Amino acid sequence: MFRHAASGVAALAAATLLLESALTRLLAVAQFYHFAFLVISLALLGFGASGALLSVAPRLRGCAPARLLAWLGIATAASITLAYAAVNWLPFDSYSIAWDRRQVAYFVLYYLALTLPFVCGGLGIGAALAASQGHSHQVYAANLLGSAAGVLLAPLALWLAGVPGAALTSVAVALLPALGLRPRWPVGGTLIGCLLGLSALAAGNLTDRGPLGMAISPYKGLAQAQRIPGATVVFGRWDAAARIDVVAGAHTRALPGLSYAYTGAVPVQLGLSLDADSLKPITLAAAEEFPAAAFMPEAAAFALRPDGRVLVLEPGGGLGVLQALAGRAAAVTAVPGNALLRRGVAQAAGAADVYADARVKTSAESPRAHLRRDPALYDIIYFPLTDPYRPITSGAYSLGESYTLTVDAFQDALARLAPDGVLVITRWLQKPPSESLRLFATLIEALERGGAGTKAPPPEALVAWRGIQTITVFVRPAGWTPDELARIREFAATRRYDLVWAPDVQPDEVNRFNRVTVPEDYHLIRALLEASDRTRFYAGYRFAIAPATDDHPFFFHFFRWGQTGEVLAGLGRTWQPFGGSGYLVLFALFALVLALSAALIVAPLLVARRRAGSRPTAGQRIQTALYFGSLGIAFLFVEIPLIQRWIVALGHPTYAFTAVVLTLLLFSGLGSLLARARWLPKRAALLALSALALVTALTSPVLINIVLGWPFVLRALALVVCLAPMALLMGLPFALGLAWLEGLGARGRALTPWAWAINGCASVVASALAAILTLSYGFTIVLASGAGAYAVAAATSMSFAAQRHEDHAAEIGGP
Repeated sequence: MFRHAASGVAALAAATLLLESALTRLLAVAQFYHFAFLVISLALLGFGASGALLSVAPRLRGCAPARLLAWLGIATAASITLAYAAVNWLPFDSYSIAWDRRQVAYFVLYYLALTLPFVCGGLGIGAALAASQGHSHQVYAANLLGSAAGVLLAPLALWLAGVPGAALTSVAVALLPALGLRPRWPVGGTLIGCLLGLSALAAGNLTDRGPLGMAISPYKGLAQAQRIPGATVVFGRWDAAARIDVVAGAHTRALPGLSYAYTGAVPVQLGLSLDADSLKPITLAAAEEFPAAAFMPEAAAFALRPDGRVLVLEPGGGLGVLQALAGRAAAVTAVPGNALLRRGVAQAAGAADVYADARVKTSAESPRAHLRRDPALYDIIYFPLTDPYRPITSGAYSLGESYTLTVDAFQDALARLAPDGVLVITRWLQKPPSESLRLFATLIEALERGGAGTKAPPPEALVAWRGIQTITVFVRPAGWTPDELARIREFAATRRYDLVWAPDVQPDEVNRFNRVTVPEDYHLIRALLEASDRTRFYAGYRFAIAPATDDHPFFFHFFRWGQTGEVLAGLGRTWQPFGGSGYLVLFALFALVLALSAALIVAPLLVARRRAGSRPTAGQRIQTALYFGSLGIAFLFVEIPLIQRWIVALGHPTYAFTAVVLTLLLFSGLGSLLARARWLPKRAALLALSALALVTALTSPVLINIVLGWPFVLRALALVVCLAPMALLMGLPFALGLAWLEGLGARGRALTPWAWAINGCASVVASALAAILTLSYGFTIVLASGAGAYAVAAATSMSFAAQRHEDHAAEIGGP
């Protein structure tokens, strides 16, 4: 019977983790990236709610675990179906939540529908933990190991059949505990139906016509493109990391920074959408038939370095590669960062596929890994502008990390430049200046940290000019020659660009063609370059513009608390995501989950007061709340920053999520099996966990820096070796806590469901709080805080032991 319960727990855990992974991708595609992290809080709040229900409904704990798990597996499968239907049928749109009051009601329904599967799954797992006296560590291990299986299954299901297939697979896995029920045919028939449906979805996806399978926000680029008469999706497919669609007939016109001095025709372009977002251009023109390239702001680099070797990082649909070829580059290395994107361009563009040109070599690695692994030196390294223009003053895009726009990334790029090489980067102009200032601050820091070829101070190594909407920066670490500066001035004048910075820039050069009342970018960049204390300059500016780093890779996070009044005054009055209050959405979510978690924790206490019989003491409840709450905070404070930190090494959030969470869950499951081993020094192990978490926080950046140039498999293996010892210890505290509760007798057994609720609720609060602290202070601080939370749990465990000794002494009448 115990084995049946453990297998049922493993199946429910696998189903819920698989669903969590699928929902992360679903929300990123259907809504926006910023809502994807909401899935973690959904899952953990569902588990917290399940613990609260078990606390107030003791009859559930009295059911036969295997049979209860079977019925809750059916309920989980049904609720997954309901949740998926709600996501697609409810007209919820996160973009407009600030100005459309109906969206608040839709969001509540959306949230509840998505939480329901985790409540059902959590009920089964929590009930099994409460009923498994003497074996709770093994049931908890089954929960962790099943979750690890779900994490491992997720990328396979996503690659095979996308989000619809992953959701369908989670339904099938949730039904597995019900196979022992009578009659078996309804469950077995449903499983067969799921497999047939999965096969159909896989067939469509693997033939590059995979259905999107969901309703997406009307404000997303793909939705807008599909509303254009004549628009047709000519390629559509999922993989484990992304959704790629190519649209023809959507009148795509994207040549960022094109000079208004250009009077020729613009070639036909297809639109490439990544995760249903704004379309990136696929230009259907040969290099020799693309005269517009000479009128784009980066063309000066190709004129200065003719017949050069060019590295183009994240070129999207290939426009940057086409520019390099049109500029007579001898050889181009393109690093699109996504193999599926490359496949979509090849199939949609046909003979016009720029990546298929004989002069172009494509690398399937992430840009950062390629910069570290590739020993070649380049005459030009080009960071093309492939992002759509987005207002950044509201903080709506703060949560999007970018590891190609950090000090560390620019250092890696500068190290790959030939002795007279040039780094080229174009970004959008923002008013008031923000993106341009952070870009300069980050480049200045990279130059000052030194590296191969860095000879000139930043003011002499940088040149920049602006058009109507973009700013382009050239970096020559060796410094610019007078002849090169003269040629740049001639290029800017003929293309009607205004200088923003050059080593010998004059005030009358900065506002000639694209006239503004005050050339703020020039004045602020000059002030930044001439500042004796740049830290004070950053602190005094209205936006956060300090350099982005790998420990704090949020290039687009410009929010300062001084903006709060202005943001709230404009709430719902600006045509921006979340009404212009994107960053504050995090705090709204934090307040919401804090209130819900408090209610779920307090409700069982109020019910328990009305019941007769043996009740836990106030001290026991405080110890339980502090211990299991600390564990919930600690686990998430360690897990979330580690996922984000390892993105730079593994190249994509999905790969980092899979590798980090799989390692933590797998080894934590093995650790929980050791929790009752007599030879284990339990308190010492908890203290060691806190110390090891702190060591990991301090040393993981060094390890990532070392392995970044290794092959992908070795990078993933290094992650496992780095995290496995800590993960093994992370499996101990919860299992030990359950053992200590069991040692309290009937009082402790009554506290077990409540402990499950507290752990889940603390985790949900920690997921929102971790995002806020990471944006404010970086990964290391959050990881160190997680180590501190484990230290609090270790200290609390000592009071558990003392309480148990006192209770035992009272029972035998001794001191």
